[in-house]
Order: sequence, then C-alpha cells, then structure tokens
Amino acid sequence: MYKSIALRKACCAIRKMEPLSRALADKDAWITGLRREQSGARAEVPLIDHSDLTKVKLNPLANWTWGDVWFYISENKVDYNPLHDQFYPSIGCAPCTRAISLGEDFRAGRWWWEDETAKECGLHVKASPLSTTES
Repeated sequence: MYKSIALRKACCAIRKMEPLSRALADKDAWITGLRREQSGARAEVPLIDHSDLTKVKLNPLANWTWGDVWFYISENKVDYNPLHDQFYPSIGCAPCTRAISLGEDFRAGRWWWEDETAKECGLHVKASPLSTTES
C-alpha cells in the first residue's frame, strides 16, 4: 500500500468504501463531519450536498473551525478519541495515520508518504465528469 496511490486506494476501497456502501445501501442521506478548514480539497464543502443523485450528504460542521469543534466538545462534555490528545488531529486507519508535529497541516498525518493532492480515501471525493474513477 505504501508503494503506490493505487494500492493505497485499493486498501481504502476494502476498508472504507465498500463497508460504507453497504451501510448506506437503503438510506436516502448521510451525515458527515467534513469541515472546509480541513483541507484545500474540502474548502468548498456545502452544508447540503446533492451531487450524488441517489443520496443527500449533510455536512453540518462545514463552517466550523477547529476551535469551534473543541469548544463544543468542552462545553457539552462530548467524548472524543484520545488520540487527539497525542497530536492526531485527523484519524484514519492505523497504517495510514501518524501524529503531526507543531506547525504541520491538520491532515499531514494522513497518507504522509503521498503528495498533498492525493490525501483523500475516496469517501468524500466526487468523480470527475470525464471519468468514473476517483482522482
């Protein structure tokens, strides 16, 4: 999986894409935690995404900042993954996630061996009109 983006995406397809597809098979909508601040690829995440003609994707945190999230967690005593306390702001599967260093981007710990433009598993990537595969 570390040898090519294609191999890593194949792993993501097995671990994430296929299970989510099964879970959403009979659903009309799903809710995500996507935030525009998370990455350039997510900078224009809509609150309500109708781009998939079969399901609506709701992104209620799209406008939230990192500070908004942690303020809400603190004020409402919401449980969270303890890895966040160990400098893991973006958590995925174990082989593809590492802690970040001070000053690194939020998603620097995800697929750190890849180019910045490839840092999505596929769950939140829209197929381009020229292709049915993810970029």
